Amino acid sequence: MSLMNSLKDRLLCDLAIDLGTANTLVFLKGKGIVVQEPSIVVVNKQSGKVEAVGTRAKEMLGKTPADVLTIKPMRDGVIADFEMAEKMLDFFIRQSTNSRMFLVRPRIVIGIPTGITQVERRAVKDVATRAKASEVFLVQQPVAASVGADLPISEPTGNMIVDVGGGTTDIAVISMNGIVFNHSIRIAGNEMDESIIQYLKRKYNLLIGERSAEQLKIQIGSAYPLDEPMSIEIKGRDLGEGIPKTLIIDDQEIREALEDVTSAIIDAIRVSLEKTPPELSADIIDRGIILTGGGALLRNLDKRIREETKLPVFITEDPLTTVVIGAGKLLEDLDLLKKISLI
Repeated sequence: MSLMNSLKDRLLCDLAIDLGTANTLVFLKGKGIVVQEPSIVVVNKQSGKVEAVGTRAKEMLGKTPADVLTIKPMRDGVIADFEMAEKMLDFFIRQSTNSRMFLVRPRIVIGIPTGITQVERRAVKDVATRAKASEVFLVQQPVAASVGADLPISEPTGNMIVDVGGGTTDIAVISMNGIVFNHSIRIAGNEMDESIIQYLKRKYNLLIGERSAEQLKIQIGSAYPLDEPMSIEIKGRDLGEGIPKTLIIDDQEIREALEDVTSAIIDAIRVSLEKTPPELSADIIDRGIILTGGGALLRNLDKRIREETKLPVFITEDPLTTVVIGAGKLLEDLDLLKKISLI
């Protein structure tokens, strides 16, 4: 193979990854987003063989026999199961690069939460290296999201970004290519699902699974009263009688179930606003708060934040992909990538 072709292959193999608690997204340089799948692995307990990864694995959630385990390798934005995280990442990298994987080891940019420790960072880096990366750059998710949202992060102006993911809510004020202030709480989308499960258990003695809770959140969940009331039929198990049961649940009940989580996110935003340097606070009054991450899709969360902070709130164009698109853009700007990546 000629040197020219080898270099061309190298350029087409560089990847950006948003390794999330709920979903993993992979951006292939020159192609865009090539993987957007749940961060779930199904493994056979006896043989250790991986049965499914991503969407196929999620379909099996709560439905596998005793000798087949459904594992979520990421918890609260960090690696909880090192071996499974490596297998999952390896699978997604192979899926992204096809046969070119055998010809070249890609350079990889990975978005990570702001609140993770040095040890947790090292774990992410090691997993990516063992999954065939030649070079790994770690970029904090709010910074990657700011690049993805086309915010002027290199200028001396304050940009506040709130990234509500699956495991963490990351709030950061960014100026001059760096984070001036950040606050991270391990309360986000997964906590919303868990709150819905607990609420239905308390109120109706009804047990539902994670997937059903997520569907309720997506279909009728909200953070602020809706213009039109909504309701949905939900199936679960009656804990008293032990038999299947069907109920009609409305949006007001799900809003009540989510109240503690939405309040915790808003309190974290308030803390961040209080601790932002005054010069940058003036910029945030003018520019507002940018909301991103899957949790930004909760109906009227922007309205609720606007109501409580009295600041303008904007949701990025596609909140689920903003981080990975930003990380992908950094592959095109190595100077900026080197400035903002963590060691």
